[in-house]
Amino acid sequence: MEWIKAGHVIAVIAWMAGMLYLPRLFVYHSVAEIGSDKSETFKIMERRLLRGIITPAMIATWIFGLWMVALGAVDWSAGWPYLKAVAVLALTACHGILARHTREFAGDKNTRPQKYFRIINEVPTVLMIIIVIAVIARPF
Repeated sequence: MEWIKAGHVIAVIAWMAGMLYLPRLFVYHSVAEIGSDKSETFKIMERRLLRGIITPAMIATWIFGLWMVALGAVDWSAGWPYLKAVAVLALTACHGILARHTREFAGDKNTRPQKYFRIINEVPTVLMIIIVIAVIARPF
């Protein structure tokens, strides 16, 4: 079980690192001129980050997490696992939204302003805080 937990934590760290960095790239990409070298560089960075780190890390996070659940590591009579589950589902939805934005930027079809990406950059952080508090402090 300890190896599974270690794998889960490693995957979560990689997933969160990407989820915190990708929207920051969008902030700068949104003000780059379409077709410029800067814009094309952002496209490469965003694609590699999403495909090479964020998505594989999300998949590993889910696999290790569900593996722990299957082995009985979660006490479902408490309230914290439900809070964590909802927050993880929301983080996964956020991942999907960021993937959609990556595709939009790749096709030069972004219509959202820099401020939108500055705001969306905070969503993974808030969800991470909720997840960590649910798991470590187990408030209920």
